[in-house]
Amino acid sequence: MTTIWKSGDKKSSNHATSNNAISGTMLSSWSRQQKLAMIAGFAILGLLIAMSACSKQSPKPALVGVSSPTAAPATAAAAPVATTSAVAAPTKKMHKKHPTNVTYSDAKFGVSFLYPRKFALTTGDKALPQFAGLGDAMMNFVQPGGVAVATVELPGGSYPGTDFASAFFNVNVNRSVSEQECGHFAFVDSHNVNGAPVDTGKVKIGSTDMETTSSFSASVMAQTETQYYHNYANGACYEYVLSVGTAGYGAKDGVEPVNRDEVFARLEKILATVKINPVEQEQVAEQAAIGIAGGK
Repeated sequence: MTTIWKSGDKKSSNHATSNNAISGTMLSSWSRQQKLAMIAGFAILGLLIAMSACSKQSPKPALVGVSSPTAAPATAAAAPVATTSAVAAPTKKMHKKHPTNVTYSDAKFGVSFLYPRKFALTTGDKALPQFAGLGDAMMNFVQPGGVAVATVELPGGSYPGTDFASAFFNVNVNRSVSEQECGHFAFVDSHNVNGAPVDTGKVKIGSTDMETTSSFSASVMAQTETQYYHNYANGACYEYVLSVGTAGYGAKDGVEPVNRDEVFARLEKILATVKINPVEQEQVAEQAAIGIAGGK
C-alpha cells in the first residue's frame, strides 16, 4: 500500500508539474498577444488622435473663407458706382433742348410773332431789309411815315446748289395812314397782260382779315418776288412783307432754280403767328409823331 501511495504521490507531483508548465506556457502566450494588442491599440489611438487633429484644423480654412476680405472690396466698389451715377444725373439735366421757335414781341406797337431760332432777327432802325442785289426794300404804304419794326431773315445757305440769294419776313407800321388808305398799296403787281395794275386781294391769315398784293423786280443778276399784307389795328396800318430773292439763274453751270413756293411757305408760317395786342393811346400818339418825323 505504501508503494501505491508513493506511486500516486508521484503521479500527483507529475500532474502538478504538468499543470504548472501548461499555466506558464499559457501565461507566456497571453503576454505576447497582450503586447500585440497593446501595440495595435496604441497605433489605433495614434491614428484617431491624428484624425481628430485634422478634423479640428479643417474648419479653419472655411472660417478664413467666410471672413475673406474679397467681400469688402465688392462693397467698396459699389459705392463709387452709386457716387458716379449721382454725379452724372445733374449732367443730363444740364443738356436742355432749346425750343425750335422764338417769340418776338414789341410792346410799343403791340405786335408779336414766332420765328425759327436759326433765322436772324433785326429790330429798330436797322430792321429795313434789302432786296437781293436791288437795294433797300421800300415800304408799300400810300402815305409816308412808315416805321420798320422787325425783320427775320433766312440763313444764306438755306438752299445750297440753287440760285437762292435771300428771303425775309418784315413788319412795318404807319400811323399816318387811315383805315381806308390801309387797304391800298403804293406799288402793286403789274403782271397783268395789258400792263395794268392788278387789284388787291383779301385774305384771312389766322383770325385776321388782310389786304394783299405782290410785286416782281429783276436785273441781269438778281430777281426779287415780294408779297405785301396790310391790316389796320391800334389806329395804325400794319404791313407784313415776304420776299424771296435769287441770284441770276443760269449764270453758273450746275445751279438749279430754288423752289420759290417752298421758301414762301416758310415765311407764311411766320405770318400766321402774328398777333396784335392793344396799345395805350399815349403810345399811339408818340409813335405817330416819331413816324412823321422819320418820314421827313
